[in-house]
Amino acid sequence: MSAEESRLRITEIFFSLQGESSLVGYPTVFIRLTGCPLRCGYCDTTYAFTGGEWYTPDAILQKIKQYKTNYICVTGGEPLAQKSCAALLTLLCDEGYKVSLETSGAMDISSVDSRVIRVMDIKTPGSGEESRNRYENIDCLSAADEVKFVICHRSDYQWSKSIVEQYNLNNKCSVLFSPVQGDISASELAEWILEDQLSVRFQIQLHKYLWSNQPGK
Repeated sequence: MSAEESRLRITEIFFSLQGESSLVGYPTVFIRLTGCPLRCGYCDTTYAFTGGEWYTPDAILQKIKQYKTNYICVTGGEPLAQKSCAALLTLLCDEGYKVSLETSGAMDISSVDSRVIRVMDIKTPGSGEESRNRYENIDCLSAADEVKFVICHRSDYQWSKSIVEQYNLNNKCSVLFSPVQGDISASELAEWILEDQLSVRFQIQLHKYLWSNQPGK
C-alpha cells in the first residue's frame, strides 16, 4: 500500500475519559475518523460526516504519543468505511496499545485484527437504520468483543431482548444496553433490565454527564 493509499481522513484526535463499554473511565486517546454511510436518528457526531484532515499512519502515531495512556479508541463516523482503517488498527496493536474499535455493525468486521476489542452496534428499529445490520458479523465476534444496543423506547428494548436471545449473544460476548439521552431515562431502562433479570450490561454515556455541553470530549 502506497503512502497515499494508507492515509486516513480524521475529524479529530483527542484525549479524554472513555465514556462507554467495559473500558469506561480509563483515560483514552480517541481517533475519530471522518465519514459514515448511516444516518441514525440519535447520532451525536454529525460533525464527523464530512470534512476532516488527511493523516498518514506515522503522523497519527506522533500525535498520540504525546499522551500518557495505553488505551486507544478508533471511532467515527464509521471507521471501517475507510479502507485503511484495518491497517491502522493493526499498527496500533503492534505499537503495544490496547485498542478498541467503535463500529456501527453495518460494515464487515472480519478483517479487523483479533487483538482489537470490537464494540459493535446492532441498530434498533428506533435508530432508523435497522435494515443496515450485518448479522453475519456476529459469527466473527470473540469473548473479548462487545455488542451494543442503543435503545430509544420500550419497543426497542423488547426488540433488543429478542435479538440477544435469537443470536445467543450472551454466550458470545458482552452485551451492552444504552438509553438514548432525552428519549428514555436511564433509570427507566435500568428498571426494565432488573425486572426481566437480563444478563446484559447497562451503560450510560459517562462523558455526556461530565461534559454535557462540550463536543469533542
